[in-house]
Amino acid sequence: MTIGRVNPAQTLDDQGITGLGSVYYNLIEPALMEAAVSRGEGKIGIGGTFLVSTGKFTGRSPKDKHVVRTAGVAEHVWWENNAEMSPDAFDRLYDDMLAHMKGKDYFVQDLYAGADATHRLDVRVVTELAWHGLFIRHLLRRPERAELDSYTPEFTIINCPTFKADPARHGCASDTVIALNFERRLILIGNTEYAGENKKSVFSLLNYMLPEKGVMPMHCSANHAKDNPDDTAVFFGLSGTGKTTLSADPARTLIGDDEHGWSDEGTFNFEGGCYAKTISLSPAAEPEIYATTRKFATVIENMVYDPDTLELDFEDDSLTANMRCAYPLEYISNASATGLGSHPKNIIMLTCDAYGVLPPISRLTPAQAMYHFLSGFTSKVAGTERGVTEPMPTFSTCFGAPFMPRRPEVYGKLLQEKIAQHGASCWLVNTGWTGGAYGTGKRMPLKATRALLTAALDGTLDKGKFRKDPNFGFEVPIDAPDVDTALLDPRRTWADTAAYDAQAQKLVGMFAENFAQYVPYIDADVKAAALG
Repeated sequence: MTIGRVNPAQTLDDQGITGLGSVYYNLIEPALMEAAVSRGEGKIGIGGTFLVSTGKFTGRSPKDKHVVRTAGVAEHVWWENNAEMSPDAFDRLYDDMLAHMKGKDYFVQDLYAGADATHRLDVRVVTELAWHGLFIRHLLRRPERAELDSYTPEFTIINCPTFKADPARHGCASDTVIALNFERRLILIGNTEYAGENKKSVFSLLNYMLPEKGVMPMHCSANHAKDNPDDTAVFFGLSGTGKTTLSADPARTLIGDDEHGWSDEGTFNFEGGCYAKTISLSPAAEPEIYATTRKFATVIENMVYDPDTLELDFEDDSLTANMRCAYPLEYISNASATGLGSHPKNIIMLTCDAYGVLPPISRLTPAQAMYHFLSGFTSKVAGTERGVTEPMPTFSTCFGAPFMPRRPEVYGKLLQEKIAQHGASCWLVNTGWTGGAYGTGKRMPLKATRALLTAALDGTLDKGKFRKDPNFGFEVPIDAPDVDTALLDPRRTWADTAAYDAQAQKLVGMFAENFAQYVPYIDADVKAAALG
């Protein structure tokens, strides 16, 4: 049975997905919430939010993600980073998943990724859970009502949490599976209720497709000066480094919080919403994001709450440290109406250094920027992935290796060309530890990070004096407005300076060892930056 607010030009039956129960097309937020509550998927919270637990899976499952090795992609995919699946195994997976879906109800959202109409990708998301439809309706972009009458998907995602894969039959790693087939223009997700798999699958699609068009896909947030989109800044960083928090600056206009493209015309948001971490979220430090946790249809994921009052506990991480809220971009008062910005004037690379070695901000040459972009150093923080319970130092190239189907040099070369063409200033910002490593030191004060970013973006920092860091060779400001000068020299924040020196040399060695894999593919100036 076909039910919907808007029935599209092409239905699931037209796509060969037949025999389902009731199929609900393009329901709006109240209808999706009604369906989710009636099906026992969650409950209504304060302000009309939707409270839900994702059960066993509270983060992404990167080891269960596979790319189908077809002739068209075989030479272009970074197979060392992407587990392959054979076309035959995918066909069996697809057939078995569709057989499992027979007679069951499903929810379809016809959406798109990419605020720039030139590079827009129409994505149909078919979900077994009504609240997954609500989630992805927030996170992707919603076509105008008239567009839906002629909507034809370019890619289709089928998400079926009750389906368990068979590794022997389906060529996957476990009974959980995320399989991307670029040739068949399908993504299959099974045996996980974690909603983030939906949005990251779309990001992986764009990361493969856009470089062929000369567009740089970026795991970054972005904002621009109020009333001046020509003053755009992008913030690269993995989950937990502060992309969402730092880009939601009330003094600037938010373009988006996680995924963007950089085309010949400028910067554009892939998404239509935000997926913010809520652990220790405070109305004083982050009032705009905090306010969304009491707004209608915001999805509150894996948060502990009082069963009687429904008040959220922002400190209780007993379910996961990766507790989150998903909401439409317009819930942030200073969000861009267009999702568009200029070519970036400033590029910020965010890292969470659990070693306590890196300064809170450093100025990078273009070659150094490329070095740190390809290195992608940070610390995985608790909860973002299954099994991560405390910060763990890691190198994730391009600040997003799990979502990069192509080799890192493809993205590095694109970024290098665009920096050279448009003259962006580049900065490395450490939101991790100071005064010692994790367990001894403390997290970098958010107030100081914000002050340093403000000074970098408004040009104040550039006008000051800098010192050369003896470990990495980049420039570090000697002082900055409203920031303790001792904080700018990490060595001074350690009680044992000899221990700092040893820790710094250890980190430098880790960088060098990791970067060796890229040396055959990079230019001489980047090699020089790698050698300090």
